[in-house]
Amino acid sequence: QVQLAESGGGSVQAGGSLRLSCRASGYSGKPYCMGWFRQAPGKALEGVAAIDSDGATKYAASVMGRYTISNDNAENSLYLQMNGLKPEDTARYYCVTGGPPECRRWFEGDRFEYWGQGILVTVSS
Repeated sequence: QVQLAESGGGSVQAGGSLRLSCRASGYSGKPYCMGWFRQAPGKALEGVAAIDSDGATKYAASVMGRYTISNDNAENSLYLQMNGLKPEDTARYYCVTGGPPECRRWFEGDRFEYWGQGILVTVSS
C-alpha cells in the first residue's frame, strides 16, 4: 500500500520561507511524475509543481521563481522549497505521486494515483 507522509508545514510571515518534505513508502519502482498540489479555503485544487523521472520540473505561474521542487530517489522523498511566501499561498498542500509519463498535463489532479493527507501552510501579512 502506497503511503505519502508530508512534513514541514506551519505558520510564517509574508516574505518568509518553508520547506515541505514528503516521504513515500510502499511504492515499487521509480514514479514517472511526482508533485505538489494545494487547496486554499473555498478555492479549487491547484497544481503547484511537478518533477518527472528525468528531473525535469514544472511550476504553476503563481509560484514560478519562488518555489523549487526536488526529489531524492534514494530516500523516496520529495521536497518543496517555498521562498518569498505570500498570504495567498496559504493552503493545505498535498504530496502526490503515480503521475503520468513526462508529467504530461500534470496540473490536472486526476492524473495522479496517490495522494498524501496534506499539510497546512499559513502565511500571515
